Amino acid sequence: MQRKWFIINTRDIALVQFILEGYEGLVTVSTIDPKEAIIQILIMPDFGDDVEGILVHLKDRFTMKEIPSCHTQVNSC
Repeated sequence: MQRKWFIINTRDIALVQFILEGYEGLVTVSTIDPKEAIIQILIMPDFGDDVEGILVHLKDRFTMKEIPSCHTQVNSC
């Protein structure tokens, strides 16, 4: 499974999670740090390309900055 981490606006966490998890079976979204607004997206095997396409569209609508690892931001990962 592939993991990606993003910093987003705090107010957008629930909506981004709702949108992504609406595509059942593709991803699981976890809030790593609600104060810093860091989310983790766990991408299920064989759906990497599909999820990348979805993320491109989400990045157009929401401020989402991909970070290399949540370890660079917080110690809770």
